Amino acid sequence: MSITLANLYTYPVKSIPGVSHRFAEVQDRGLELDRRWMIVDSEGVAITQRQYPKIALLKQTVTEQGLVFEAPGMSLLRVLFGENTGKSTAVNIWKDTCNALVVSSMADVWFSDFLGATCQLVYMPDTTQRLVEKAYNINQHITSFSDAYPFLLISEASLADLNSRMEKPVPMNRFRPNLVVSGTDAFAEDTWKKIKVGEIIFHVVKPCARCVLTTVDQATGIKGIEPLRTLSQYRKVGTKVMFGQNLLPENKGQLSIGDKVEVLEIKDRVEA
Repeated sequence: MSITLANLYTYPVKSIPGVSHRFAEVQDRGLELDRRWMIVDSEGVAITQRQYPKIALLKQTVTEQGLVFEAPGMSLLRVLFGENTGKSTAVNIWKDTCNALVVSSMADVWFSDFLGATCQLVYMPDTTQRLVEKAYNINQHITSFSDAYPFLLISEASLADLNSRMEKPVPMNRFRPNLVVSGTDAFAEDTWKKIKVGEIIFHVVKPCARCVLTTVDQATGIKGIEPLRTLSQYRKVGTKVMFGQNLLPENKGQLSIGDKVEVLEIKDRVEA
């Protein structure tokens, strides 16, 4: 069975629906542009679809100049690459506190109007080095504003297995992967320890614990109970529900749709 890279996604602003790519650059903290921006509240704490499911209704597009944002009933917002006020601010994402740059007052007003709450759009500069959690960090790996790791991989077969168990199927966008692979058995990725995608070697370090964000319909912004209810029936480890695998890169380079996926090492013990 030939395993290939079927889809590539980035999420330039954390929690806004992703952008599909034919190719993307692997950098030290994830795919290029992935989660380098984030919306924070007046205290500098990350805002996501967990608190505001309506963020699912936003659309972000990558252009040569920067990012373009769309929202129902609102004018377009454009953010140029490199655009910032020069003001540094401390932001909180889970247990981490790190420095970020405030992008612009225009962006703050736009996102505040959409959410109906005071917020800011911030950017993670290269000088901010946010380490992956120590227990799984292989070589001082860093990440952006992702929840914890720079890459998430899910197979099409695993989603198909989940959907076969549910009354109404859910699309892959509920799970926000970076890499989607085809040509595997369901949950084969749980057994992988090291893989090669194109010319990039990845360490498969930890299954991904899923949260309530997966229950938000990305087309309507409405929160439900699936797929967590079904996943909890057969993908529960302790108190956590697992779906997908977190990766750490060994080298940099380009990934392209259709790249061959080679399994270099298998795990001695499967965690999910």
